[in-house]
Amino acid sequence: MTSNATSTTNEVAPGVYFTRGAAVNWIALADGHGVTLIDCGYPGDLADVRRSLDVVAEACGARRLRAILITHAHSDHIGNLAALTAEHGPGVAVLASAAEVPHVRREVLHQVGVGDVLRHPTPRVLRWALHAVRAGGMGDVAFAGVAAHPMGEPLDVPGHPVPIAAPGHTPGHTAYLLPDHGIVVTGDAVVTAHPTVRRQGTQLLLPMFNHDTERMRVTLAELAASGAGRFLPGHGPVGTF
Repeated sequence: MTSNATSTTNEVAPGVYFTRGAAVNWIALADGHGVTLIDCGYPGDLADVRRSLDVVAEACGARRLRAILITHAHSDHIGNLAALTAEHGPGVAVLASAAEVPHVRREVLHQVGVGDVLRHPTPRVLRWALHAVRAGGMGDVAFAGVAAHPMGEPLDVPGHPVPIAAPGHTPGHTAYLLPDHGIVVTGDAVVTAHPTVRRQGTQLLLPMFNHDTERMRVTLAELAASGAGRFLPGHGPVGTF
C-alpha cells in the first residue's frame, strides 16, 4: 500500500490495484504484458494517477500502460485521457462501449450541470461542486481517440476484464468483470459512498447524477447476480453485494 495527501492505492487481488482518490476512484490491472487502467480521475488527479501507476510498477514490475478502459465519460472518470496517452505514447488503446464512445468524444453529454446543483443546494452538494470545479471538472475533457470494445468477452488487454453493460448512470455505462477474482469494477453504476451524501455502504448515486435511476436499479440487480462477491466502485471503498 502507498498513500499521500489525496489518494491511497491497495492491491485488492493479485494484479488488481484499487486507488481511492479524493473524490473518485480508478483501478489498474497488471500482468506480464503491462497495465490496464480503468478510468483516470479528474484532470486535477493526474499526479495521483501517476503515483498509482508507479505503485503498480514497483510492486510487480509492470510499467507499460497498454490500455485505458472507460466505465463512463463523466469528467471525473476521463479527465486525464489526453495527458496519459501523450505521456505513454500512441500505443495506449482507449476503449469504451460503443454506446459510450460518443459521450467520450463529447458528441453528446450526459452529465450533471450547474442548474442541477442549484436545485439541490445542500452543504454537501455545494462542497462537492466546489471540489469538482477546482479539480477541473468544468474543463474540456473530450477525447477523440477512443474506440469501441466488444461486450461480454475477455478483452485482449492486461488483466483480460470482461465488459458488461451497466446502463442507467449514463446510457452506455459499462462494468468490467474480473471472473478469476470474483470482482466487478462498477464505476458509478453502484457505489459505496459519495461526498454529496452521509450514507455509507452499497447504494446508487443521487438521481440528479443519473440518466435513468430506475434502470440503475435493474443494473444493480444484474451486477449482484454476476458472480462477483466484491465490487470496486467509482466512489467509496471496496463493496460487497
